[in-house]
Amino acid sequence: MIRALTLVLLFVLPLIKAGASTDPDPRLLNALQSALSRDSSFEDPYLGQVWLAKMSGQLDRWVGEPEQRIDLLNRIHREATLAGLDPGLVLALIQVESNFDSFAISSAGARGLMQIMPFWKKEIGRAEDNLFDIDTNLRYGCTILAHYLEVEKGSLIRALARYNGSRGQTWYPERVLRYWHRNWRFETG
Repeated sequence: MIRALTLVLLFVLPLIKAGASTDPDPRLLNALQSALSRDSSFEDPYLGQVWLAKMSGQLDRWVGEPEQRIDLLNRIHREATLAGLDPGLVLALIQVESNFDSFAISSAGARGLMQIMPFWKKEIGRAEDNLFDIDTNLRYGCTILAHYLEVEKGSLIRALARYNGSRGQTWYPERVLRYWHRNWRFETG
């Protein structure tokens, strides 16, 4: 597994990040090895390595420390997978909502990475939940988006508009989808 990870990092990362050296960042290599040795939501460990390497390169702009990037990506992948969502879609939504700032607060009072409105805590009877906690925020956000996808019978445009509170408008869903396709789409074949 370590050999496969090293090969991925040696050959995939330079292709992903233009101008990157052929020597992987040792901190990133350690973070990937650590992340992949824990229980994960990746069915295929090799594809998990490739996904983490690619997304880590993309996320570098917002999260500078390799260990933090890999940790965040693992958390996002886990929560998105549990909710039946594409992790890349969740990454795009986070980029639009908070620019990867886990302590972001909107003018309307939404909090954290996925900009969760505090009223949700009261709605589900969990007033003690901390919406700045990354795992809590991701669990709320992914669950809410998955619910809206179900309510909207699979229409991603309508579900995203509902998530943002802009039902009937398409500017928000179009922005999320643009970032998803430009930055966070992961194709295996």
